[in-house]
Amino acid sequence: MPKITTFLAFQERAEEAAAFYVSVFPNSRIVDTTRYGEGGPGPPGGVMTVSFELDGQEFVALNGGPHFTFTDGVSLSIECGSQDEVDHYSSKLTEGGGDLGPCGWLKDRFGLSWQVTPSVLPALLGDPDPERARRVMEAMLRMTKIDIAELERAGSGTA
Repeated sequence: MPKITTFLAFQERAEEAAAFYVSVFPNSRIVDTTRYGEGGPGPPGGVMTVSFELDGQEFVALNGGPHFTFTDGVSLSIECGSQDEVDHYSSKLTEGGGDLGPCGWLKDRFGLSWQVTPSVLPALLGDPDPERARRVMEAMLRMTKIDIAELERAGSGTA
């Protein structure tokens, strides 16, 4: 299978975005920065791309200009093992101008959409008891940042 790398186009903030993302996730780093030469669409010497890794997963950020924008149709999903992780990533990714959205979704200050999802959510939503699953879904739909304990209370009928 060919190698697949997520490529993110920013409006002249690729270097800032890559530095921000590697500061949020452990085991992350900037791998390489390429610069525009003479004749490129960007200013000579300006940042064209920044290759970076988030906990070993490769990404490339491009200074693509104003005709590139992010949409909610594409998001990066973070599977969190605990409420502390949900809280950490929701807080860090909305720093500096990001916004929490419904059901654990958020936009960071660059306009990129993320889903901050606890690993227990699929099991709670897929509970074999349809009434329990319905209560969990209804509770989740009222949330911005996901609250695992509240979802579990909803599932058990004690919320």
